[in-house]
Amino acid sequence: MSLAEFAPKMSRRRRSNPPKTSFKENLKAFKNLPKFFRLIWETNKTLTFTNIVLRLLASGLPLAMLYVGKMIMDIIVVLYKAGNIQHWHQTPELWQWILVELGLAVLADLLKRGITLLDALLGDLFNNETSIKLMEQAARLDLPQFEDSEFYDKLERARRQTTTRVVLLSLILSQAQGIITMLFLGAGLMFFNPWLILLLVISVIPAFLSETYFNRSKYSLSLNWTPERRELDYLRYVGASDETAKEVKIFGLSDFLTSRFKLLAYEYYYANRKLATRRAMWGGLFNALGSVGYYVAYALIVFQTVQGTLSIGTLTFLAGSFNRLRELTQKILSDFSSIAQQALYLQDLFDFFEIKPLIFSPDQSRPIPKKILEGFVFENVSFKYPNTNKWAVKNISFTLKAGEKLALVGENGAGKTTLIKLLTRLYDPTEGHILLDGYDLKEYDLTALRQLIGVIFQDYVKFQMNVSENIAIGKIDERDEPPKIVHAAEQSLADKVIEKLPDGYGQMLGRRFANGVELSGGEWQKIALSRAYMRDAQLIVLDEPTSALDARAEYEVFQRFAALTQGKSAVLISHRFSTVRMADRIMVLKQGQQVELGSHEELLAQDGYYAELFNLQAKGYR
Repeated sequence: MSLAEFAPKMSRRRRSNPPKTSFKENLKAFKNLPKFFRLIWETNKTLTFTNIVLRLLASGLPLAMLYVGKMIMDIIVVLYKAGNIQHWHQTPELWQWILVELGLAVLADLLKRGITLLDALLGDLFNNETSIKLMEQAARLDLPQFEDSEFYDKLERARRQTTTRVVLLSLILSQAQGIITMLFLGAGLMFFNPWLILLLVISVIPAFLSETYFNRSKYSLSLNWTPERRELDYLRYVGASDETAKEVKIFGLSDFLTSRFKLLAYEYYYANRKLATRRAMWGGLFNALGSVGYYVAYALIVFQTVQGTLSIGTLTFLAGSFNRLRELTQKILSDFSSIAQQALYLQDLFDFFEIKPLIFSPDQSRPIPKKILEGFVFENVSFKYPNTNKWAVKNISFTLKAGEKLALVGENGAGKTTLIKLLTRLYDPTEGHILLDGYDLKEYDLTALRQLIGVIFQDYVKFQMNVSENIAIGKIDERDEPPKIVHAAEQSLADKVIEKLPDGYGQMLGRRFANGVELSGGEWQKIALSRAYMRDAQLIVLDEPTSALDARAEYEVFQRFAALTQGKSAVLISHRFSTVRMADRIMVLKQGQQVELGSHEELLAQDGYYAELFNLQAKGYR
């Protein structure tokens, strides 16, 4: 499909122009700069202070070099008028000024290199520190927030700021350096001809207004396209990833994915091209006006020199000062708009940092019991996922007694995993209460509560790390204690898998990094199970823990599980009735509601929903 064919389709996705930020909003964005400087200062105080000092020194050099050039020119003109130009090399004063200019040039180069080095070092450190803060903030936030698309837009914009806002540091410091240089140059112009300042203002204001307008438009376009850019990143990942390669090939998804990427990518291209073209046209026009202003000023200086009012050296000084001042003024005014634009982007980062978690520990937390005595109690618990009207679970009431094994049974979507998320306070109930030893879960410290529970979800993460680290995920603080890691692997029967790996517990898993080895689904599941044993928790929760295991492996795992969880509470979610019948009690869920509760034998005797599901599955084995 050609570029021209994409253009007519743009209106299908985007029906209006993106909203533009106002100049007033640009000014308000500067309130972000103090917080930004605080981040920079906290990143490395020594580098920041040294950078500022070097820029202060560099700001006075342009005026000094122009003045030295004036003095050299005036000496040459005097020699020429006196007829001694052939003896210029015998003029000590001329050599002195040449040596001064050489020294200033060397100093300017050294300062420039030093500033560039410090900018680069500060930039790298700032990237590191803001990325760490971003990860820490994301860890503080809640699962419901991660399931909200608007939150993801904020997260995406904040993530981009950790790598792209470093330029703002150099930009602001260059701005301050330029303003100081302007003050020096402006003082020189004012001394010789105040009218030049007026011409300077007239020549740069139009270009400044143009840059300000188009910077605001560019930010608005970027802000409005955040969801689409996230989709582009996702399509790029799905179309070229080891994790999706099998499905892409088997289902022939390549053309579908690339066509969808092209359509969306060129939509953004056309929107950006329109803005960039208008910016280039208007920018060229206003810069031409600025050039006219400069040459009017230049003609005025030449006229005064011809009349004898100014010397040739002064002509050189004023022409150079005005040109440098015009360039600096244009740059500073343009950078002012650019700083405002980047400060608007910076707001995205600070907005993300200011998001507060919805689930948190109370100021005065109740200590977690060293040993669970009564157990967990659900009292009329109901829950809706964010942005939905459907109850995921409704009016659930039961008790998970201390040391009891409870199985949850039901069709997909019945609410089994939701109950686990409520039990671990990944969510709080919409209605009702969950108690631990008689007290609401909300009264306990959140971190301590989650350390009390070891959970392996059905969609566990296959971390691209070595075996030892993958197991230590269960209790990451003990990652440097090999005996505990080995013990956890033995309990989950993962040790048999690890024995076959070339590097044993140091073997990198997954294909993303060098020398990585990919495991089968069942092997990965044993590694994941070892995380639960690594936790050594009072309550162990297994969500479809053996779905990828064969019958023999499943039998071995649960025989081991039954022995290792003696005296501990456990919750099992499984569709295999050979698994759930080992539980002390089984709770049956249907469409988010509790329909039956009892032992395997009791539920079969009731001949209800559980018995129906059991007989359907058993029928397949007859």
